[in-house]
Amino acid sequence: MSTSTLDPPIELQTAREPDAAVIWLHGLGADGHDFAGVVPELGLPPAAAIRFVFPHAPMRPVTINAGYVMRAWYDIAHTPEGFAQNEVHLAEAVQILHGLIEREVGRGVAAERIVVAGFSQGGAVALHGALRCGQRLAGGVILSAPVPYLDDLLRGAQAANAKLPLFVGHGRYDPMVPFAWGEQAARRLAEAGWPVEWHAYDIEHSVNLEEIREIGRFIAKVLA
Repeated sequence: MSTSTLDPPIELQTAREPDAAVIWLHGLGADGHDFAGVVPELGLPPAAAIRFVFPHAPMRPVTINAGYVMRAWYDIAHTPEGFAQNEVHLAEAVQILHGLIEREVGRGVAAERIVVAGFSQGGAVALHGALRCGQRLAGGVILSAPVPYLDDLLRGAQAANAKLPLFVGHGRYDPMVPFAWGEQAARRLAEAGWPVEWHAYDIEHSVNLEEIREIGRFIAKVLA
């Protein structure tokens, strides 16, 4: 699956000639509009020249939601062992993200000036896509994400992003993606050598203004 088969992403620019980009992936059942509204709330420096790209996931049946067709980066099902997250779909979504990165490079933005971000399963794709990218990126923002296949990811991470700065945030009262999953992922990434900023919030499966402002500070820092 390639970016050419998807609906065009939502794009917002903080300046006429951006020299950096943030590619932000939404969660299950949402679309690219879901996080577009946070851009003015990030509190970015006035001089920041950033293109924000909010892609739309493919439409597909989602087992956990009774097979209803909705936007999803990958299928999810319940099993006796917990969530089963479709590995083939996840790999396809990573390819989509890599295509979006290449698209920004082709538009004149250096890969090392690109931040990848995502919420929930979009966060899982962002993390897999960032660490498996062969070009050095600026940073990764992983929000309320389940992070499947973490062992495989740690083994298969590319050297170019072995020290990629990561912002990992999660709500303490998340009823959908347990807080412990985010906490464990952040700890294991830090133990494996990634510079991780771990942030916990008194929210459920969502973001709040405090988190948005801290994401803005992280983006400004890694793009400084």
